[in-house]
Amino acid sequence: MREIVFYRTENGKCPVEDFLDSLTAKQAKKVTWVMSLVESLDRVPRQYFKKLESTDDIWEIRAEVGRDAFRLLGFMHKGNLVILTNGFSKKSQKTPISEIELAERRKRDHLDRSKKNE
Repeated sequence: MREIVFYRTENGKCPVEDFLDSLTAKQAKKVTWVMSLVESLDRVPRQYFKKLESTDDIWEIRAEVGRDAFRLLGFMHKGNLVILTNGFSKKSQKTPISEIELAERRKRDHLDRSKKNE
C-alpha cells in the first residue's frame, strides 16, 4: 500500500491543496478518487499513475473529468510514500517542462530538508 502526502514549502504552504481547492466539486471528487486508487491498489493502471520518462524519478497521477485533464506530479519516497509536489490542468498532449522542473525542484527541496531533520 502507498501513502500520499502533500509537499509543503519551507513557510508551510501546500501547493497541491491550493490546486485541489481551485477545482469544482466534481473535478475534486474525481481527482481524490484517483488518489485513493493510487493508495489502495498494488498495481495501479497506467491511465491513472505512471512514471514520467526523462525525469528525476517524477510520477504523475492522472484524472480526467469530461474534456478536462488534471495532473498531480510527485515522487516516491522511502518505498511506499508518494509525495505530491504540484498539480495543474493539462492543456496539451505533453506534460509541460515547467511543471516537471517545478516537481524536480520541490523534490530536491523536500529531500534536503528531510535530511536536515533526521
